[in-house]
Amino acid sequence: MLVAGGTFLMGCDASEECYPDERPQHEIRVDSFYIYKYEITTAQYRLFCEKTNRKMPPAPSFKWQDTYPMVNITWQEAAAYAKWVGGRLPTEAEWEYAARGGSESEGFTYSGGNNYDAVGWCYENSGGSPQSVGQKRPNELGIYDMSGNVWEWCSDNYGIYYYAESPADNPKGAASPASGKVNRGGGFSFDYSFMKTTARRGSATKSTGSGTGFRVVRDVSRR
Repeated sequence: MLVAGGTFLMGCDASEECYPDERPQHEIRVDSFYIYKYEITTAQYRLFCEKTNRKMPPAPSFKWQDTYPMVNITWQEAAAYAKWVGGRLPTEAEWEYAARGGSESEGFTYSGGNNYDAVGWCYENSGGSPQSVGQKRPNELGIYDMSGNVWEWCSDNYGIYYYAESPADNPKGAASPASGKVNRGGGFSFDYSFMKTTARRGSATKSTGSGTGFRVVRDVSRR
């Protein structure tokens, strides 16, 4: 899906109930880019493994399902897949801009609406596992599951107080990788509050988990 570049207010407004790493809200500009409509699925990642002679990681407790988002992979593995398909992982700013609906944003709390149950899978409605991609309501740009289902790896280094020093033009994340890489979107085993478009966390690059997956972006010039 094409996301036309633009300017938006990234992060959480001072009047909202937020975690410290979501503040201060700040104006950001991003260039145009393409983003995958869905999270990368198990079937897609298995093909990557077959074509590149890699092993699939250990299966999660809910077992592999072809239409579920791919999980149990490191940041490095997600980045390798993205490169294999001619793309990359999104920056955190690109991710939030797309999740909010880009230039078509209607200002929803979650990606696609203000009712968490209508747009994504979380602890309250998932039944304890991720679900097949694309079942809930898409956002204003036609992108699915940017709130809930699984957390998504971004390219940026995570910094708790990074927003206070972030550049305004196409930010790329904190200088130090000490706190890992950014995850966005919340997931099936987390409370719905983590599905907000502003929610963020950091994870070690070599960590794996049954609640973290990814999607791919491509630069406009490389489509």
